[in-house]
Formats: sequence, C-alpha cells, structure tokens
Amino acid sequence: MNTKNWPYPKLIAHRGAGKFAPENTLAAMRCGADHGFEMFEFDAKLSKDNHVVLLHDDDVDRTSNGKGKAAQKTYLELLSLDFGSWHSAYYAGESIPSLASIASYTIENGLYCNVEIKPCPGREEETGTLVARAVKTLWKDADLPVLLSSFEEKTLRAAQAEAPEIARAYLCEALPENYMQVFKELGCVAVNLDDKIVTKPLIDEFHQENIRVCVWTVNDYRRAKELFSWGCDAIITDEMERLSPLSMGLTQYV
Repeated sequence: MNTKNWPYPKLIAHRGAGKFAPENTLAAMRCGADHGFEMFEFDAKLSKDNHVVLLHDDDVDRTSNGKGKAAQKTYLELLSLDFGSWHSAYYAGESIPSLASIASYTIENGLYCNVEIKPCPGREEETGTLVARAVKTLWKDADLPVLLSSFEEKTLRAAQAEAPEIARAYLCEALPENYMQVFKELGCVAVNLDDKIVTKPLIDEFHQENIRVCVWTVNDYRRAKELFSWGCDAIITDEMERLSPLSMGLTQYV
C-alpha cells in the first residue's frame, strides 16, 4: 500500500476537543493539543460574505447566543456572537474562529487538520471551491498537508477542481452505489466511514485500492483497539482522555 499519501496521526480530535470544550473553536484546538492530540477534525462553512468560518450546524442556535442561519450572517455578525457560554461559563465570550486563525495556530504548533467542508444548503459547489482555495493559500508554505473531507459529492468535486493537489476523503454513513468508482473519480486518498458500517473485510478492500480508512466517531476504548488491530488508519474521537495518544499507548503516526 502507498504510504506517501497518508502522513497523518492515528488519533484525531473531533471538532477540536470532543465535548471537553466548545466545538469548532480555538479553545477546543488548544484543549485537544493539551491532551496530546496532533490532528483535529473541524467543520468549515461560509458566512454570507464568503468568509470561511468553523461551524457545524446550518444555524447558530445550538452553539451560540444568537439565532438564525449562518448563511444569512456576515462574518462580523458571526464574530459578535458568544460561541462558548452554551458549553460552560468558563468559555464565555469564545468567538467563532476563521479558518485563517486556525491555520495560524495549527501551523505554528505543528498540528494537522482534517477540514470537513460543511456547506449550507444550496452552496455545495461554492463552499467546496472557496474552502479549498483558502486552504491552498493559508497552508501553502506549511509542511503539514491538510486533509479535506465532505459528505457532499458536489462539494468534493468542486474542491478537486480548485485544488487537486490537496488530499481528499469521502465522508459516508452508508456507502454510495459504485462507491469505489466514485472515490477514485474524486481522487480520494481516504474514506472517512461511520463506525457502524466498518468491518475488517471493508478495510482490507479499501487498502487493496490504496485508499486509507478513517473511522468516526469512536469513543469506546475496546472498539478503538479492535479497529486498529484490523488495520484502520485513523479514528476520530470525542474522548480526549480515555482515547488520548498516551492512554491508547499508540504511536501517533502510521
């Protein structure tokens, strides 16, 4: 199997630090790094004025003190919201990070990123293009290759067209029809699979095609050990302590 296309750690912190800090914030990245993680998965989408920000949901209701669709808010409007208090008083006042601020922090600290492109409805291609363009610019001088991923085929195709040199992974809860053909057409180096559908034969099948397998969201220690024994290349986890690099006793890199 080709190893040159997979320089990433085996353990990836989900949305920065799982549930240990407000998701998709700079505070979450710092928390994950404090627990020994060297790679972070997070969600990227566009503001109304096309700034790339970190946010999972289509609206801001769950993770901020604001209301409404993210796609209808400018970057400055998003920046004025509190994205920390919903989690705990300790993080009150935490702001929504731009992709640029995350790039600066992770590059400075030698950390890897899995940027999940999370388009708002109707902006699938535009978001794929602009996020890939931003990644290409922000990480152009960094020796820390970014992994782009998305559930949306249109989004990955747009990212591929904009920046074919950036590694891509297809996210799936269920395998699409003719999945191997689709993944190859998209030039995917990896597939990010829901833990519920992962088996050892499936991992072996992808490895035979030089496609790496990352599994989400794995929070059980025994399951994580089993997946690694099957040859799984990486797991995405919320568990900053029970599944930390130290507690797992795993070398981070393949």
